[in-house]
Amino acid sequence: MTATIERTTAATNAPAAHTGTTRRKATRYVWAGLRLALGWVFLWAFLDKMFGLGHETPAKNAWINGGSPTRGFLGNAVEGPFAGFYQNLAGAAWADWLFMVGLLGIGVALMLGVGIRIAAAAGGLLLVLMWTAVLPPANNPFMDDHLIYAGLLAGLALVGAGNTLGLGRAWAKLPLVQRLPWLK
Repeated sequence: MTATIERTTAATNAPAAHTGTTRRKATRYVWAGLRLALGWVFLWAFLDKMFGLGHETPAKNAWINGGSPTRGFLGNAVEGPFAGFYQNLAGAAWADWLFMVGLLGIGVALMLGVGIRIAAAAGGLLLVLMWTAVLPPANNPFMDDHLIYAGLLAGLALVGAGNTLGLGRAWAKLPLVQRLPWLK
C-alpha cells in the first residue's frame, strides 16, 4: 500500500514541475514580446516624427525638414487644466530635442533589452506627462493608454524583460552595469 502511494505521488509531482517550467518560459516570452511591441511604439514615433513617414507626420512637417515634433500635439491637441503650460512648450527647440532623444533612447533600449530600468523610468515619466496633457481623457474619466503603457513599462523593469529575446543578460555582465545596477 505504501509503495503505491509513493509511486502515485512521484508521478503526480513530475508533470507539475515540467508545467511550472513551461509556464515560466512562456511568461518570459510574453514579457519579451510586450517589450518589443512597446519598443516599436516608441521607435516608430521617433522615426515618423523625424522623417515624416506619413502616418501621423506628413513629410513637410518632419523634424529633418524643419518641422517641430512637439508643436502639433502640444500646440493643438492639449486640453484640460495644464493646457496653457503645455502650449507654451510647443515648438521650443529644447522640448523638441528632449522629446526626440527620449523617444529614440526609450525605443532602442526596449528593442535591444538593455537599460530597461532607465527606459521604464524615462518612458513612464514621458507617458504620465502626456496623460496630463490630455486630461480628462476622451473615453474615460481618468484612464487612457498612456497610463496603461506606463504600467507596462514598470512591469517590464520588474521582471527583467530584456533577458529574453534581448541583450539584457550580456548587458548586466558589463563592469559598469555591475557597479551601477540601476543601468540594467
